[in-house]
Order: sequence, then structure tokens, then C-alpha cells
Amino acid sequence: MLEFPGQWTGTAMRIEFLHSAREDFLWARPQLRLGSAADNDLVLSAAQAAPRHLRIEQDRRGWVLVVLPSATRVYVNARPVRERALLRPGDMLSVGDCRMLLRDDVPPDQREVPPAPAQARCTAALRALAGALSGRVLSIGDGLELGPYGRCPLELPQGERAGLKLAWRDGRLLLAAAPVSAGYPLRVNGVPVEQAVLQPGDQISLGPHRLVLDAPGMQPEPAVARAAPPAPALPEQAAGPRGEVWWLILTAAVLALGIALVLWIRL
Repeated sequence: MLEFPGQWTGTAMRIEFLHSAREDFLWARPQLRLGSAADNDLVLSAAQAAPRHLRIEQDRRGWVLVVLPSATRVYVNARPVRERALLRPGDMLSVGDCRMLLRDDVPPDQREVPPAPAQARCTAALRALAGALSGRVLSIGDGLELGPYGRCPLELPQGERAGLKLAWRDGRLLLAAAPVSAGYPLRVNGVPVEQAVLQPGDQISLGPHRLVLDAPGMQPEPAVARAAPPAPALPEQAAGPRGEVWWLILTAAVLALGIALVLWIRL
């Protein structure tokens, strides 16, 4: 199974083809090969891709995009990738004029999100990856509202203004759009939502704006396994290897023989 650290454990990759009638592609194996050759896992047209264009594989960091030598340029979220790139759910992958949205196969409203400890509010923040706020880190605190009525209005391509609201409810961080734009739905990990309970690492997208939730305080602390007490040493282990005992006996015998020879010569 393809897994995404802290978030995608046990779920599959779903690829949505934007601006295309092609059905979503579901994949749940450790490696995905893309290209125009018929033996690829996901076949693209020859006008869009080389026979062996790229692959997506899993390692300890999550999903890794590998661009193969025969490929033309690949874009992730409109940024060119020449060799490798880490991927997260909600990323946009472009090969030629084919645009593919990587989605979490499990909608956010079907996840079980445990309540976060009270101190999590001090560490929760949105990190902007794209859009007008790119590069900024916005502290959430007790809540956060981004345009049109709060700070930092979010401009959409057609001149619309949208916004995001984040609020804590029963120890969970709730996200909603304000107002909702029909042409640019609010997405969490690539899945359209009206509202969602967030987890650390979730990617929020609204039109050209992309933000990731950084909230280490919301994650449960890993359980520390107690080390088992060492087993008591057996008598033969405490005495050392058997070979050492025989060497000691042989050494003592040689010394005794040497002393006896010296005494005999003197006599």
C-alpha cells in the first residue's frame, strides 16, 4: 500500500484527471509507472508522455516522484521537476497538457480524528506554499479567518474573493470556506469539501492558494516501549568460553614443568 506519513497510512492513491472525461485512476501498490508505452501502470498518450516518463514510489518519507531520463519536463504545482520531488495528497502533477490531481482516497469526513491536547493551539499554523501568501506562516491560535472579512484576502482568478475559517471545537480544528466558490471548491488533500476536521500535514487548496497545516502538538506522542531487563547470566557464560579454561590449565601445566626442570638442573 502507498502510505503518506502521519496521514495516509493504509489508504490508496487516487488520481483525478482535471478537464478530462477520463475516469479517476485508483492505485494501491508500492510503485506506479507512467508513460505512453502499453506496459505502464498508467498509460498516457504519446503526445503527452515519453514511453517511460516517470514513476512514483514509496519510501520512508512518503511518495517520491522520479523523472526518468527519456522524459520531458514534469511539473508539480506548476513548478518544474527535473529529477525527484516529494509528493503530498492534493498536489497537481502535469505531464504535457495532462493535469493529474493526487487525491486521498478516503474523504476527510470519514477519518477518525482524536481531540488534540489544549497546548496544541500554541503550535498550530498554516504554511502557505502557493498563492499570494506563499512563504508566509500564519499562526492559528484560538482561530483564524482569511479574507474576505478577515485578514489576507484570497484572490481567485475571475476576480472573486474567497476566504477560510479555522476554529477549534471540542479539541478538533474545523476548516470551512467563507464564502464557498462554485468554480473553485475548497479541497483538503485533493478532495472537495465544504468543511473538514484537519489533521497535521493536511494540504488545503482553494483556487491558486495552497496551505499546509503544521501542528506537531496535535500528534500523539509515540509510546515509548520499556526495554526488557537483561537475562541473568548463566554460570558457564560468567566463567567465559570453555576454550579459555583449557588454555589456563595448559599454561599452568607448562609453568609447573618449567619450574620442575629448573629445580632438577640445580640439583
